[in-house]
Amino acid sequence: MKKTIMNSRFTTIALVILLCGIMIPAQAQIKKVGQAGMQFLKIEMSARSAAMGGAYTLAGSDATALFSNPAGMAQNDRRIDVYAAQVPWIADISYNALAATFNAGNIGTFGFQYIGADYGNDIIGTRYDATTDAGFIETGALTVEAMALGLSYARSLTDKFSIGATAKKTYQHLGANLMPADSTIKQNELDGIAFDFGTIFYPGWKSLRFGMSIRNFAKDYKYEEDRFSFPMEYRMGVAMDILHLFGEHTNPLLVEFDAIHPRDYTERLNVGLEYLFNNMFAFRAGYRFNYDIEGLTAGFGTNVDLGFAAARIDYAWSDLGVFDMTHRLAVGFSF
Repeated sequence: MKKTIMNSRFTTIALVILLCGIMIPAQAQIKKVGQAGMQFLKIEMSARSAAMGGAYTLAGSDATALFSNPAGMAQNDRRIDVYAAQVPWIADISYNALAATFNAGNIGTFGFQYIGADYGNDIIGTRYDATTDAGFIETGALTVEAMALGLSYARSLTDKFSIGATAKKTYQHLGANLMPADSTIKQNELDGIAFDFGTIFYPGWKSLRFGMSIRNFAKDYKYEEDRFSFPMEYRMGVAMDILHLFGEHTNPLLVEFDAIHPRDYTERLNVGLEYLFNNMFAFRAGYRFNYDIEGLTAGFGTNVDLGFAAARIDYAWSDLGVFDMTHRLAVGFSF
């Protein structure tokens, strides 16, 4: 027994060192910016995840897991879970998110997600016109939109190992333009299919777990002659209620480390923590390492028993450097 405990502790330490060590060479590498499109797929839709600095590969166990690691929804024993959020972003852009899961018992857990972008109505198109002093004329407001619809499935193969996958239909419309050659109107739109995969494993020592996820896996697409990739990323995570190291308790302190290998940047590290008091109030904080503008995050949440359902409200604050701070507010219900 003593040898087993020592091996488990060594595994925990080794995983943390591995995740943190990935960051050592990151600053010396060339930043692979501008190599992926469909950037709205990278925005954090979960307020809880955003408050924890995006370290959420293992923490999500309700409908919010659909936006990070679909294997997580297999950890939820509620029959139905629903989540909705509104995410204000930079430049007056905002996103609306909806997710729901259905636990079908031994068959597995099914999920649905929706992401919709609202770019506002103040994006004005222009057209070249040499007869004007400015050299162009305005052609009116552009219709710019983006959305994603996804279906997910997850299952716990054992009491220690869960898997999950998502297939999502994505769409983006970047407005229309006049083709000078034949005066036709060109609609700049694109749709495609992307996939998410994930696993979660509990080795059996206290609350330690680790896992991985692959998000936005898809073939290359192109606008006209310009080919681009989806913003695929690979994540490895390790998480644990660290207060378990000191014995049994009722108020957990969850700490998670996520090492990220994105297609369009160098390696990143997300660190997050969450303290849950009396199973009612949650206090969260996190930090994103090796990001251009994102860094410190914080937030809180509360759980409310409504009798017929369990409700939760989550808030997140994110520091975006030179841009305005962002505030996320989300609600969820479990039945």
